[in-house]
Amino acid sequence: MSTNRSLHHGETAAQHMVRRVPTAAAGDTAAEVVERLSGSSFDYAGAVYIVDHATRLKGIVPLTRLLAADPGTPLEALAQAKLPAVTPGTDQELVASLAIHEETAAVPVVDDQLRLLGVVPPLALLEVLRREHVEDLHRLAGISRESSRARHAIEAPPTRRARDRLPWLLVGLAGSVLATMVVAYFEQALQSRVTVAFFIPGIVYLADAIGTQTEAIAVRGISLSRLSVARLISGEIITGLIIGSTLAALSFFPIWWWFEDIDLATAVSVALFVAGTVATTIGVLFPWILSRLGRDPAFGSGPLGTIVQDVLSLVIYFVTISALVL
Repeated sequence: MSTNRSLHHGETAAQHMVRRVPTAAAGDTAAEVVERLSGSSFDYAGAVYIVDHATRLKGIVPLTRLLAADPGTPLEALAQAKLPAVTPGTDQELVASLAIHEETAAVPVVDDQLRLLGVVPPLALLEVLRREHVEDLHRLAGISRESSRARHAIEAPPTRRARDRLPWLLVGLAGSVLATMVVAYFEQALQSRVTVAFFIPGIVYLADAIGTQTEAIAVRGISLSRLSVARLISGEIITGLIIGSTLAALSFFPIWWWFEDIDLATAVSVALFVAGTVATTIGVLFPWILSRLGRDPAFGSGPLGTIVQDVLSLVIYFVTISALVL
């Protein structure tokens, strides 16, 4: 097969594919294939790809298995059970994810008739993983994706940068006012039971921490996992329930012992459980919703998610306190 980099553009399998790889027929013996490989030059030779007369992919034989085989063994007897393959238009993240899940060093690229077009080699897969990792780190740092839009956001004049960021921060400012109003609404409760105020910073902080942690893990999971978005979201929500219940259980007895008030301990624990679950849901949903709406999650998910978590945490805490303590 002749080698050329694909002429396709974009972050797809075709962009990383090489064409010159060793191929053989199913009936060829190990000795025949090894003899043909000797003295030949390939872009990737970590496996021999079994094809039929129409170059349709029929099997993959790792080079280590070929060299260790009896010389008279036909290639089809050496082929591995799994036959992972992608099409030229497959997103590069999915190609790398497939390689990880199938534990294969390279991924064949086929057309809609399963004809072998080339292979995405190991170095290309490593480069894809590196790029996606850097992209995710940039997103989590608030720099956005490695794209023309991200570069424009960084290189734009200060007035343009402020215009991009201020709307979300104004939403945060409005949320801060709302949070202040929530606390002011429960002023009487705070005056009657000063101990109620002791737990506000802890509740708000833990909700923020859970939400931020969830966003980081969700971004990484969406990049590398082949699960549907719905399953990823439901999995994170269940995780939030587990985290919330664990924090609630761990906080109950120390509060009860220190303040000698079982109602207060119960209220704080329940508030932690609910706030933790809500924060997890917000942390996984907000970036996804903003992306679906065509908005850059780097600008909006942090300020918007934080203030929503703060306000809801305060409401949850004071409602729980009012119901169980006051």
